[in-house]
Amino acid sequence: MRAVEEHQRAVAELIGAGDPVLLPLVQAEGLVLAADVVAPISLPVFDNSAMDGYAVYAADVADAGPEQPVTLPVAEDIPAGRTDEIPALTPGTAHRIMTGAPMPAGATGVVPVENTDGGVETVTFRAPTGEGRHIRRAGEDVAAGDTVLTAGRRVSPPVVGLVAALGIDRVSVWPRPRVLVISTGTELVAPGTPLRPGQIYESNAAMLAAAIREAGAEVAAVATVSDDVAEFGAVLTAHAGDTDLIVTSGGVSAGAYEVVKDAFGRDGGQGVEFVKVAMQPGMPQGIGRVGEVPVITLPGNPVSALVSFEVFLRPALRAALGFAAAHRPTLEAVLAEPLTSPRGKRQFRRGALDADNGTVTSAGPPASHHLRFLASATCLLDIPADVTDLPVGAPVRAWDLR
Repeated sequence: MRAVEEHQRAVAELIGAGDPVLLPLVQAEGLVLAADVVAPISLPVFDNSAMDGYAVYAADVADAGPEQPVTLPVAEDIPAGRTDEIPALTPGTAHRIMTGAPMPAGATGVVPVENTDGGVETVTFRAPTGEGRHIRRAGEDVAAGDTVLTAGRRVSPPVVGLVAALGIDRVSVWPRPRVLVISTGTELVAPGTPLRPGQIYESNAAMLAAAIREAGAEVAAVATVSDDVAEFGAVLTAHAGDTDLIVTSGGVSAGAYEVVKDAFGRDGGQGVEFVKVAMQPGMPQGIGRVGEVPVITLPGNPVSALVSFEVFLRPALRAALGFAAAHRPTLEAVLAEPLTSPRGKRQFRRGALDADNGTVTSAGPPASHHLRFLASATCLLDIPADVTDLPVGAPVRAWDLR
């Protein structure tokens, strides 16, 4: 059987990053910068007031106080957004000014309106201001020519705000891979449909689509097909040219009616190789291409499908999206119960972390149909292939799913 690490490398090599794209800023949120962002202007662009108040020569109001107020004439009114040439401040006068408005030449400080009577023609000051007080200087945040963001940075809301403030409307980012998800099985019916004998509700496609979106990629389409090769092929044809990756679930085991194997050829002659990976759950896997499009085939049991996604697909997708930390964070926890694991297989056991004391317990039995326990798990316990017994108190590596 193939080792987990070997199959991880194969999937990572298959799912490479696309070419960087230049996207409008509003569409780039959540993606990763493919190029540095250099400031074309300074921030602030010009000296401006940090307060609603009055621009003054600080020396003119140096002695102002509640018992000794100072009154000056108001020579100008400067609202934010004023674009004409603003007259310079004359000593012995004040300019009423709003937050963000450009400072007049000559002014050395701003007195907040709370420390005045708020006058329009004359203003009485009840407190002084210091030299440079309440003035935002041009370039004190960003100087034109600064590299403000480096490639590899995720476009978060603060990043969007900074880039927009610099007047940049497009950024170079790594694009989201478009993924076609196909769930297979004649027994599957859509949720909300009455079940007939022998039928079950389809969950893998919805689950995998959610996991793909959570990883940062885009779901191009979701389809459920029966164990019919022609129907499976028709779905592939319908979405040809509209997807960067095909992910299937089911139809890859050793029995009859394995539609994915039958469609792609069980001998690997049609570009998809079917392998056994030394892991539990998720032993049957497939990897290859249909034309130029990568294909990853996952097992059909729900736990096996999602654990396989976590182990192989999620880190490959995150790497293709430009994330430096593509893998889930891991930590070492202490077992609060004994566990056994099959010899020769790397086991990924659903677990529940106790953050208060650093211990972990298993979440449900290891069988791959227990979806309820997968939904409540906060970690995956990563048990090496050569370990069969873990006593209480043993250290174990946990993939943090929180």
